[in-house]
Amino acid sequence: MARILVAEDEEAVREFVRRALSHHGHEVTAVDDGTRALEALSAGHYDLLLTDIVMPGMDGIALALKVSKDHPELPILLMSGYPGQRERAHNLDALIHRVISKPFSLREICDAAEATLAGAAAGAADQASS
Repeated sequence: MARILVAEDEEAVREFVRRALSHHGHEVTAVDDGTRALEALSAGHYDLLLTDIVMPGMDGIALALKVSKDHPELPILLMSGYPGQRERAHNLDALIHRVISKPFSLREICDAAEATLAGAAAGAADQASS
């Protein structure tokens, strides 16, 4: 299936997301901050970036801005448990596909990832046919 990069500083959430997506057949790399996410992106190709907004060091918004510039084809999903941070993310509508509110269920996170991957594949097919 897809290669997914997860950046989440909370170990329990990171492991929950990693296991949920792996269980659905995806190859998942999970890191604990934005800097490590950039290192992973420079070392290999991913089909989706799923990142928390609030992380120490490089937060998810800064990560999304950097990734969208360096890897414009990579779809980005953001996660947040903070309403104020969700508002910051809404200014990035052109760069991200969705903000997922914490807490979320296994089904919600997997459905969001699948929908984003399907949307990215459809967008790529549209560009190829143009």
